[in-house]
Amino acid sequence: MSQGKLIAELQSSDLYAECICGEEFKLSDAILFDGRSIFPEVAENRRSEKLEELKQRMEELKKRKISADVGAEKKAIEVGIGKIIEKIVPAYKEFKMPLCDCRPLFEPIDFIVFKGMSELKIDSVTFLEVKTGNATLSKHEKLVRDAIDDKKLFHKAI
Repeated sequence: MSQGKLIAELQSSDLYAECICGEEFKLSDAILFDGRSIFPEVAENRRSEKLEELKQRMEELKKRKISADVGAEKKAIEVGIGKIIEKIVPAYKEFKMPLCDCRPLFEPIDFIVFKGMSELKIDSVTFLEVKTGNATLSKHEKLVRDAIDDKKLFHKAI
């Protein structure tokens, strides 16, 4: 049976089909054609609309990708600068804690400051996190903060 004859039989049948959207429709109400030949005008118009929509979506995705790439690069630079600054911040004259009281950890907390240790007394212990710009605490830094807030601090000698 030729494609033309098959299409003619389907158009005159009482058969139903289901759209990918889930709706059923009668095949005799559909525009049926052999896709290997020239499309009927209605089908060609619909195809052109879909191709234009696809082109617009591709342009939007390209813009999003460029924006994401720029954002990721900016964030990586900020993080890198932050990592450098956290290591040298105790050397700044605006840093109000004696350098010899500071002990670097860098992960997950940048410094532990033993206030007064340079004078052979400990007045307090501070867990110090250095942040630049709009940086916020990481997941692990928040866990440390929460443990301190919940007074889950212990001393052990092994």
